[in-house]
Amino acid sequence: MRVKTKKLNINHLIVHLILLAGVAVVVFPFLWMILTSFKTSGEAMKIPPTIFPEKFVTTAYHTIVSSAIPFGTVYMNTIISTVVTTIVQIAFCSMAGYAFGRIDFPFKNAIFVLILSVLMVPGQIFLIPQYQIIQKMGLLDTIPALFMPNLFSAFGTFLLRQFFMSLPKELEEAAIVDGCGRFRIFGQIMLPLVKPGIVALAIFTIKFAWNDFMWPLIVNTSMEKMTLGPALSTLQGQYTTEYPMQMAGAVLAVVPLIVIFFLFQKQFIEGVAQSGIKG
Repeated sequence: MRVKTKKLNINHLIVHLILLAGVAVVVFPFLWMILTSFKTSGEAMKIPPTIFPEKFVTTAYHTIVSSAIPFGTVYMNTIISTVVTTIVQIAFCSMAGYAFGRIDFPFKNAIFVLILSVLMVPGQIFLIPQYQIIQKMGLLDTIPALFMPNLFSAFGTFLLRQFFMSLPKELEEAAIVDGCGRFRIFGQIMLPLVKPGIVALAIFTIKFAWNDFMWPLIVNTSMEKMTLGPALSTLQGQYTTEYPMQMAGAVLAVVPLIVIFFLFQKQFIEGVAQSGIKG
């Protein structure tokens, strides 16, 4: 018995050491980014490199906020694009997921397969058609152009459909007997029960919209209409790169995502774990 217990403890120790090594691999780039943002330009390019700065300076933060790029405007553009994308996508995907999961209508499965087929196609294929649509709408180099193509998600529809399908039919039948209409059943009964799925979809959507790089760079040209990703990329010069300034911008860009994840990590993990309950 003691031998078995000792072997079990050794196995637990090995597992924890592997997990700690994984944590170190994941955390070290973020730690390096934060520490580099407090270095001077010369110290950031020093060879051999140093992990901790000799003296913590905030010059990079002051420069990027005040003069390097219109940081406040770019930050607000990113917030607007992310919030609009998330809210509208959750609204559309929840309605579509409920329809595909709970309502019978002609060609439902065929339409759903057609929507899922979008996930099998690389997103870059849609860039030219989306650009042409935005151009014909007269929305090039505008804030709405940032979020217009991202207001619906095939993945979000699939995710929420799985949640709606996992709910018992008795709830819906009881609501119909009580005289509830379809929209009331959806809004007051079904939607609150899929809250973990909505939170998971919201976090996925926020992460995608916040980090989107290629589409804003294609559809908008002026810096005042850019988002954080393309704007921060302009800090990389042709001959020299201000690494502390780049790292400072990256820190300011990643903080909101970290805060959102830690606030809703329980619902996010629960939502992802329950997404495959019923197919």
